[in-house]
Amino acid sequence: METENSDEAKYTWSALEYEEKERSSDWFWALGIIIVTSSIASLIFGNYFFAALLLISGVLLAFFAIRKPEIINYELNEAGLKIGNRLYPYENIKSFWVQIYHEILGKKMPNGQKEMELHPLLFIHTERAFMPIMTIPIHEDSAEDIRALIKSQNIPEVEMKEHPSEKIMEALGF
Repeated sequence: METENSDEAKYTWSALEYEEKERSSDWFWALGIIIVTSSIASLIFGNYFFAALLLISGVLLAFFAIRKPEIINYELNEAGLKIGNRLYPYENIKSFWVQIYHEILGKKMPNGQKEMELHPLLFIHTERAFMPIMTIPIHEDSAEDIRALIKSQNIPEVEMKEHPSEKIMEALGF
């Protein structure tokens, strides 16, 4: 992740599209077995469309598991948040949250507290109907600068967390 601060009203950084995970051949075998057996079960019950849908989704899932993440450029400027070539004006942003730490799945410390790791994220709640909350990786050193810049635009700061489905997908190796 790269951070650059060129002036007060503009802040740019770049990060990977998603966190790349190493998947063993066992992961792909398990995916294949689940998809094939589910498709066979669908065929036995006469649901041909669902069987085809399972096969197509399995192939796409394997394809995206192999694919390397792209580097995405982010920019906070006087107009709004720019992700790649798409601009999200400040007027369309309902709220935001800068998270610096996140809990490690299933790990507890000897004193019973949950273990935390540094995983800075920026949550943006927009007016979009589909997936209104965006999760954007940020660098630890830039968290306060980003927070101050967005807050200066009179956008409410509301605590947000990763959706439980994201944690489940992470645990499954996605």
